Amino acid sequence: MNDKLLKVVDRFAGLRVGVIGEAMLDVYTEGDVSRICREAPVPVVTVSEERAVPGGAANTAANLVSLGARPRFLSVVGDDYEARMLMRALQAAGVPTRDLLVHPRRRTLVKRRIIGAGQMLLRVDVGDVEAVNGPLERALLERMHSLFEESDLIVVSDYGYGIMTPTLIAALAACQRSMPRVLIVDSKDLALYQDVGVTVAKPNYAEALRLLGREVAEPNEDRLVLMHLNGQKLLEVTGAEIVALTLDRDGAIIFEVGGEPHQTYAEPRPNSHASGAGDTFVSAFGLALAAGAHTHAAAELASAATALVVERNGTTTCSVVELRDFLSSIDKHVQDLDLLRARMDLYRRQGKRLVFTNGCFDILHRGHIAYLNRAKEQGDILVVGVNSDASVARLKGPERPINTLEDRIQVLAALSCIDHLVPFEEDTPENLLRVVRPNVFVKGGDYTRETLPEASLVEALGGRVEILPYIQDRSTSLIIERIRQTCCEQAEGQLQVA
Repeated sequence: MNDKLLKVVDRFAGLRVGVIGEAMLDVYTEGDVSRICREAPVPVVTVSEERAVPGGAANTAANLVSLGARPRFLSVVGDDYEARMLMRALQAAGVPTRDLLVHPRRRTLVKRRIIGAGQMLLRVDVGDVEAVNGPLERALLERMHSLFEESDLIVVSDYGYGIMTPTLIAALAACQRSMPRVLIVDSKDLALYQDVGVTVAKPNYAEALRLLGREVAEPNEDRLVLMHLNGQKLLEVTGAEIVALTLDRDGAIIFEVGGEPHQTYAEPRPNSHASGAGDTFVSAFGLALAAGAHTHAAAELASAATALVVERNGTTTCSVVELRDFLSSIDKHVQDLDLLRARMDLYRRQGKRLVFTNGCFDILHRGHIAYLNRAKEQGDILVVGVNSDASVARLKGPERPINTLEDRIQVLAALSCIDHLVPFEEDTPENLLRVVRPNVFVKGGDYTRETLPEASLVEALGGRVEILPYIQDRSTSLIIERIRQTCCEQAEGQLQVA
């Protein structure tokens, strides 16, 4: 599956995308909080950093560039300092600004977040949100037509701040009829696009409720059940071929005309302060469809991209390199050492603590499970080296292993505590240790620091050795011996009966 997704990602390169929607500037003002203001009971933030990044539809355009595509971004900004900041931020992200129309009497949309001690304290929104009209609207119409002509994918990011007027939506529908494209719409009011010929409508939960004629959910209402029951209605109300409903901690549900619902899953991120994760989902989902992916595969790919950005704070993008690394890392079994090295480097950049252990794991038993769970507790990522069949035979004797390497790998892969499994042919995992460079090297209590030949190498690489307590009477050899004894006793009993 992941090999297929990686091939789809490869096809992102060079895809032409037209992005239409509200350009925003996201400003993050961060600092420390050490006292309360005397004028009012509010914290005083001593500013240490301020950064400005593309927001709104501009963040969608930045995500598309980061994923390898070639976007044109059509929007409106003011003739002000914030617009110039936004243009610089877009140019730094690789997004062309030639289709940003400047209106001298319009204020650029800005969302300023005040963050103290890692906690967002306040958000201040400024900018004009009235609908564009007159010459400005006509200029948008002209450029929209050329966007369609030049694009493989059209993304509409409509925040309801005056860019997507009824006239523009009607023109969007006309373009889609005459020049059909993969068209994905992320809008606060998707019902406005019912007759446009949308390929994908992307609501969140609150937007989906409004589409169903509800403002809030009932107390204790199961939103997954509710949405699954109303998937067909969401398709009808939006007029879309596909509805990609994003549900933050619950992943996404994909409804498709004539198809069965498909749900992706997300790892909960309770402390995430990410903004714009929906932009990442839209970008990756749209690109995947434009690259020829099946709907379900596109959804899995988009969810993978989103999983990367929700780990971060602020408005961020997902790069094609990160996405490829992430998709590759989903498979536990790693055989290519260059790929393993790349994954370990990525984890280190993310600040992850790497743990390594190794063994034959011929017959998996309680001692192994306890040991591997304890090993995982030493860090964030557990990499397990597994001796090849030939290596086991040299170490344990010609009658071993009982189970082949393929079988042992498959059984170990079912353990949630293990992140990666790497087979090795040598008698010791020294080569693997040089690739992984673990923070912690874990071995069982049948070893000591002095009897462990790899200890000095681990320490030279900057790691430490952790010897876990030995679990008595729990070993593969003892299990094999008990089996043999049982067989012998049964054979003797049969002889006596005979």
